[in-house]
Amino acid sequence: MNQDKTINVQTFLNEHPFSGYQWLVLGLCFFIVLLDGFDTAAIGYIAPSLLKEWGIGKSALGPVLSAALFGLATGALFAGPLADRYGRKLALVGSALLFGFACLGSSFADSLDKLTILRFVTGIGLGAAMPNAITLMSEYCPDRRRALITNAMFSGFPLGAAFGGFLAAWMIPQWGWRSVLLLGGVIPLVLVVLLYFFLPESVRYMVAKKLPVEKIRAVLIRVSAAAAGAKSFIMTEQASKTTAKSGLGVVLSRGYLVGSVMMWLAYFMGLVIFYALITWMPILMKDAGLEPKDATLISALFPLGGVGAIFFGWLMDRTNANRVIAVGYALTAIFIYAIGQAAGNVGMLMLLVLLAGTLMNTAQVSMPALAAGFYPTQGRATGVAWMLGIGRFGGIAGSILVAELTRRQLGFSEIFMVVAIPGAIAAVALIVKQFAHPETPLEHTFAIKEAHNHVEEAQFAAH
Repeated sequence: MNQDKTINVQTFLNEHPFSGYQWLVLGLCFFIVLLDGFDTAAIGYIAPSLLKEWGIGKSALGPVLSAALFGLATGALFAGPLADRYGRKLALVGSALLFGFACLGSSFADSLDKLTILRFVTGIGLGAAMPNAITLMSEYCPDRRRALITNAMFSGFPLGAAFGGFLAAWMIPQWGWRSVLLLGGVIPLVLVVLLYFFLPESVRYMVAKKLPVEKIRAVLIRVSAAAAGAKSFIMTEQASKTTAKSGLGVVLSRGYLVGSVMMWLAYFMGLVIFYALITWMPILMKDAGLEPKDATLISALFPLGGVGAIFFGWLMDRTNANRVIAVGYALTAIFIYAIGQAAGNVGMLMLLVLLAGTLMNTAQVSMPALAAGFYPTQGRATGVAWMLGIGRFGGIAGSILVAELTRRQLGFSEIFMVVAIPGAIAAVALIVKQFAHPETPLEHTFAIKEAHNHVEEAQFAAH
């Protein structure tokens, strides 16, 4: 490549070591997702103290919990198209600012109505932040490590949720439930300052939008000094399957529609399982005859999974990503069904819940990396965001599903058999996506190299 004339940005990222500047981008995006996890889970940690202080019943918290979920979906659905039009950095800074101020305001709420409104606004910011952090990070990754790095960054979400629990357990007895929301608001506002000054815009987005060469060069020099002599920048991707210009137009175009719908379905079904079991497992375990302490302990093992996402990311970079995640969902269905057959055996339940949770969270955490690799730059933020946004409604459906099953008086084994079905549906959806879009990482890399060679040949012919 003649670097004193033209640089292909993705080839440049592929050929140079992962720099300190890229580690900075990874760190900032990781903390965004970490805070997202903390703030999303905050209402669950403060709920017991909130009920006690305000003297209300559990059912009164329903609107507050629902408001946050609807906010998350709303934020994701709107943020993707905005990021594809105005940039990833602007969307990230704006969303962090929004959920920081809204969470801070929640700490001063003096009624359920005010708290419900503020949790909805907080949810909008949270829902907008995560997909744009994923998109921005994926666009600074070399092809051979994209899924691995993106999955590692996304693991900040469950870590933030878990860390928030330990922090809340320490803070609430000393300073009350408002202190958790106060902290959840102040830290994002501090992070906004760091994002504004240190987070770069996506270099792929800048090239796609034909921003000034000086801006692109200034960012790539931070990755490697080899970019200093560049006079222009290009970007080659797999040939886009659409001529659509808007992000949403790309996602819904004929060339991407089947893949989009299948990823929406898989992510939706994954959250059906996650929220169904997170919300109801302690109650189901207790009703099955376990002591309350054992029921709580066993249920707490389910969300601990997700560390396998880094291993899945490694596999996704080396083999067929659709099949890797499909296997994860299929095994999730098998182990969730097995939980229903192990009632009364505490040791076996602990093992099965841990395995099911690890597989479930690993598959779910891997989905954003799959979406980020599926779409071209002009539709990537929208594609990731819409998958996350539509999937949020799966969380609502999961809670309602188990409530309806218990109302119909289904037994322990029957409930877990029904909850296992969404895992099988998610696996089938990804197999359908693979048949509709039969691509592999090796083919993707070859396509990039071929396109780059054609560019160089055209430049040589022109001279």
